[in-house]
Amino acid sequence: MRKKGHVPLSHARTRLRALVVAVLAVALTGSGATTAHAAPSTSDINKKIEAASNQLEDVVESYNKMKISLAKTVSDEKNLAASLGPARAALKSASAQVQTIASSAYMAGTVGTVNVLLEDPDGLMDRMNILDQLSRSRQRDIATFTATTQNYAQRQAALKSTQDKQNAEVKELAARKSKIEGDLKNLYAMRRSAFGSDTSSGSKYTGAIPDLPGSAGTAVKYAFNAIGAMYHYGEDGPYDVGYDCSGLTSAAWRSAGKSLPHNAAAQYSATARISRGELKAGDLVFYRSLGHVGIYVGNNQIIDASHAGEPVRKRSIDIMTPYGYGRVR
Repeated sequence: MRKKGHVPLSHARTRLRALVVAVLAVALTGSGATTAHAAPSTSDINKKIEAASNQLEDVVESYNKMKISLAKTVSDEKNLAASLGPARAALKSASAQVQTIASSAYMAGTVGTVNVLLEDPDGLMDRMNILDQLSRSRQRDIATFTATTQNYAQRQAALKSTQDKQNAEVKELAARKSKIEGDLKNLYAMRRSAFGSDTSSGSKYTGAIPDLPGSAGTAVKYAFNAIGAMYHYGEDGPYDVGYDCSGLTSAAWRSAGKSLPHNAAAQYSATARISRGELKAGDLVFYRSLGHVGIYVGNNQIIDASHAGEPVRKRSIDIMTPYGYGRVR
């Protein structure tokens, strides 16, 4: 006979389980308690890395643009410095001529019209002509001296300004490079945490390469042979060094004898606008408001150097919405 108030062991266990479940529920969902979060999906991780990679590529392209500007400034500085020598020599010659005029005027005094009239009347016209020629000669010499002085001063000022600009660009370039290096560390850490490795592996392309005529065919062949090379900011090859996006397209077309600036936006300006329907192998496809560029190789595919830690690959033209299309002229 069961005593009053006695609870069977099986029932006690059932109640205990229910109590544990209830306590856990409160712990997981109650106010002030630690909330359990599901682990981020591979898709979420990839999106985060993609966003970070795109931001980094924007910095890389601004770095490439600054390198172009610095190269021009250095060239301007060299040209100005070279022109300063001849300008200095011209100024020295003009100064000497003006000094001679001043000394002659001081030693001989000013020859007035009255003195000329007192001379033999038969030679008056000849002497007047000589005086007129001397006056004009002196005016030309003085004008030459003035212009030469101004030219020299302007070139000195331009050289100083260019040198200041060069120094500023060198500092800015170093700052952008430092930011890229810092962003790369963060990106690689993100990759290691998610996938256990800094980079994806790449291998040389061994498939068929389209046999296309002309310079476009040469550029496309170069792009296929670059597949597998790793992304490297600020670089335009060769294979073992790596490429960034605009570095790959400029290297591909350089192999065909065409010069393109190492910057996506500058390449957009340097190419002719075409529509998607007009695309031919060798044309350039631009993305992300000129933050990225790839080379079209036919069949709705491009070859591009996409992101740090990734190899050059052949991919769909629709990896993202194209910004525009360009044909190398």
